[in-house]
This record gives sequence, structure tokens and C-alpha cells, in this order.
Amino acid sequence: MIDALNDTVSIQGQLRSIHDGLRGDLPLINRVAVAIYDGQTDILKTFVHSTEGDPPFSHYEAKLDQIPSLRDLAERHSSRVIDELRLWNGARVPSEHVRRLLQSGYRSTYTLPFYDHGDFFGFLFFDSSEPGYFSPPVIRHLSTYAHLISLLIINEVSRVAALRSAILVARKMSRTHNEETGTHLDRMARYSRLIAKSLADAGWGINDEFVEFVFLYAPLHDVGKIAVSDRILLKPGKLSADEYAVMKTHVSAGMDIVESIASGFHVGMGQHVDLLRNIVRFHHEAFDGSGYLSGRKGEDIPLEARIVAVADVFDALTTVRCYKDAWTNEAAFRLLTELAGRQFDPHCVEALTAHADTVPAIQEQFRSDNAFHEGYTTDL
Repeated sequence: MIDALNDTVSIQGQLRSIHDGLRGDLPLINRVAVAIYDGQTDILKTFVHSTEGDPPFSHYEAKLDQIPSLRDLAERHSSRVIDELRLWNGARVPSEHVRRLLQSGYRSTYTLPFYDHGDFFGFLFFDSSEPGYFSPPVIRHLSTYAHLISLLIINEVSRVAALRSAILVARKMSRTHNEETGTHLDRMARYSRLIAKSLADAGWGINDEFVEFVFLYAPLHDVGKIAVSDRILLKPGKLSADEYAVMKTHVSAGMDIVESIASGFHVGMGQHVDLLRNIVRFHHEAFDGSGYLSGRKGEDIPLEARIVAVADVFDALTTVRCYKDAWTNEAAFRLLTELAGRQFDPHCVEALTAHADTVPAIQEQFRSDNAFHEGYTTDL
């Protein structure tokens, strides 16, 4: 059935199709939702959902260790049924999670963790407006759908991870020294996610699937630099006009690499791969139209590329490179603000600077062990 679902449909769209089929037999299941887990940071993140009405959780994340009831389910490989949310835990004041579900009209819920080769991957949530809806016969009927949904999520996210790994391996094989380190990619990916999530919270109409794939694909923005020589990439001084022309070819080279590897992983038609294409192709466009390769400007530049441009330059500024010392966060924020509206989308800059207090934790967790040789030269 997964193969029968159109590859051009978003994962959330595929989940909605499954939910539509499920409602034929179990019409009182009003919501199906998936949260996925980031083991590096212990963060559980909302991902996709099929909800009648407004979702109770959107752009939401929390450390799994701070949600003991869910953490225990994940550790024990067990599911949970709550027959009446109003009476859950006997608390006079419901938790924030229960309060949101009740406000959305849900009365009972069924939660189960899912795993990929034994590793915890995330949770499936089935919610109903009917108290006591998840009886043993209903749960038995749901088992096939739960298995299908977990396979869908694992299959799609794992294909993306495999595509990303293949591109990263291709880059590593092309040079044996002075390459962008994993910590740089970890940081800028998380800055990208921070910006995307902030815009989503501000009502930009961005769903959690978009936020997650920006996070996953951001580290691949400069993959085309494997086609540029170290003599240019690591030059400590300003590039000549001819060298800069060569540097700019990394964008078209990256596009070719993405198309070649994406076709090999059979993900070339997926909507989420268009995010990768846009990140690679447009992350050097400038908000005022002065960038390259296309000279696009403003909102004609895909949002994902505008997000990554800010995240990447911020990390370049605040880390030691072979041609510069590290800037302070405050100095980097000032420069981004000065360039907002010219090189960068002002909203993306504001989204990052508004969360300046979150940045040091990312920098601390993903500190480089070889800062002097980290990264490539930027356009700044």
C-alpha cells in the first residue's frame, strides 16, 4: 500500500489518505498524529498529523526525559490507552498536554511507540472524541494501520537519511582534509530548524513536515563544493574575480550531484526533495537580487533557501575559519541585522536573533574539535 501512495504527495498527505481509509471502519478516530525523536538532543518533535479541525499540537517539541509517561512507554516498548482524559492521573488540574487535547474535544487516546531495527523512532497517537473508544477490538483493528503508518514514516525519513548520508559520503571521499566538519553541519542545521520553527509559530503557514525537512537537508547546501579545488576553498585572502567565478560553480555542481543521487535512491519526485533542490540551488541568492545564480529577489527565493542562508552565514561568522577568527554572537547578530533586507530575508534574521538565548546551548553541544580548519570560505 505504501508503494501505491503517490510519491509526489507529502508525508502528511499520505497520512491523511490512510486516516480516510481508517475512518471507514472506525469513524470516531478524529486524529492520527506522529511525533519523531532526535536521539542527539533527546527532543521529541511533532511531525505529521491528520486532524479534524485545529491540531492541539503544532510546531511542538520537548525533551523526552521531561515527559516521564512517554519516556516509560518508549523504554518498555509498551502502549497506553487513556479511556477518559478528564480523569487522567486523577489530577484536579490537567497537564498541558491533556489540557490541549481536551480543548480540542478529545476524550480518549491510544499511544504507542514505534522502532526501527530496535531503535526508538517516535510515537503514534490516535485520539477520539468518544470516551472509552479504544476497546480491545478497536486496538486489534488498529494494529494493521499502526504498522502501516510506522512503516510509512520510517520508510520516508530513512530514505531521506540515506540520501543525505550518500551525499555526505560523496563529499568526504572527494577530499581528505580541511572539509566542513560534522559539528558545523549539526549547528547550522539546528539554526535552520530554529528559524523555520520560529516562522511557523509566527503564523507563516509552515507545517512540522517542512520544519523537519529543512533541518534534515540544510547540511547539504554546499555539497557542490566538492567540485571546487582546495586552493580556492581554503584561500586565506579575498578571492580574485576568476576564483570567485569558479567558486560560484559549486551551486550548479551541487544541483547535478543531488539529481544523480536522488534518482539512485528513487526519491526524485517526492515533494520533500524539492526542498533539497531549492536549498542547494538558491541559498546564495540575495534578498535584494544581487546574489547568484539566478538573481532572484525577495519572496521569489524559496523560503527554505532564505532560512539556510542566514543559518549558514551565522555559523561561519561565529566559528574560527582558516581565514578568520570567530566573531562573538552579538557581533554576528549585528551584521545579520545590518544586512537584513539586502542580503538576507529580514524575517529569517529576526527569527534567529529573537532566539539568541537558545544559540549558546547549540554551540556548546556541538563544539568543533578542529575549529581552525572548519568550514569553507563564505561570500562575506
